[in-house]
Amino acid sequence: MSYYLYYYQGKYNKAEPLYLRSLEIRERELGVEHPNVAISLNNLAELYQSQGKYGEAETLYLRSLDIKEHQQEVDHPDVAISLNNLAGLYQSQGKYSEAETLYLRSLDIKEHQQEVNHPDVAISLNNLAGLYQSQGKYSEAETLYLRSLEIMERELGLEHPNVATSLNNLAYLYKSQGKRSEAEPLYRRSLEIRERKLGAEHPAVAISLNNLAGLYDSQGKYSKAEPLYARSLAIFVKTLGQDHPNTQTVTSSLTLLRLRILTGFDPATLE
Repeated sequence: MSYYLYYYQGKYNKAEPLYLRSLEIRERELGVEHPNVAISLNNLAELYQSQGKYGEAETLYLRSLDIKEHQQEVDHPDVAISLNNLAGLYQSQGKYSEAETLYLRSLDIKEHQQEVNHPDVAISLNNLAGLYQSQGKYSEAETLYLRSLEIMERELGLEHPNVATSLNNLAYLYKSQGKRSEAEPLYRRSLEIRERKLGAEHPAVAISLNNLAGLYDSQGKYSKAEPLYARSLAIFVKTLGQDHPNTQTVTSSLTLLRLRILTGFDPATLE
């Protein structure tokens, strides 16, 4: 649908009226408590969250969750999805205790409604690990990332894109701890999987290229980092456009890298 396309391209102003129209139609035709209305509310909340409109997003996430809990069982997998999304919002705001409570409840529902080694359980483990990482709880995060990766590899196969995501996240944890030698092979394997399974110009490939470039950049390996940043940028410009936040982030990283190469001066060291 076009509103999904606009959302993933970062064209939020074009996406919003389409999301609102979809919500209005569903409320009118299905009733304000219908599960499909909850889906529309969730989608609009994600859009607002992406724009940093946290208050608006929270209101919609809470309403979506309330509909699902009233129309379905409180331990239904769809409820777990809403809990996870609301937890992600709280995490992005630094509300870690609120986020942890929701992530744990979401994980508990998934483990009881599905097999403990189900890929959906692995996703919840990954999200909880990300929360712990953001709090500096690296040991707890590593345990969960490794368990999530193990489930993904066993249940989906070594070449699945979700495995690439798990590898990327674990690599980022190691980089955050200064374990660059452990991070590099994970970033590289994640990139290789995405290139083979998604195609050389997929946005997820651009993310992997940027992350690997960032690792080399942090090590002062500028000749390795520069072509990766450049390739990542070319993919983002082609697929998402010049104004997308991902494009702008890589543009900034590449510009700063080239300035360091030319002058030996790092503007990032200035206060």
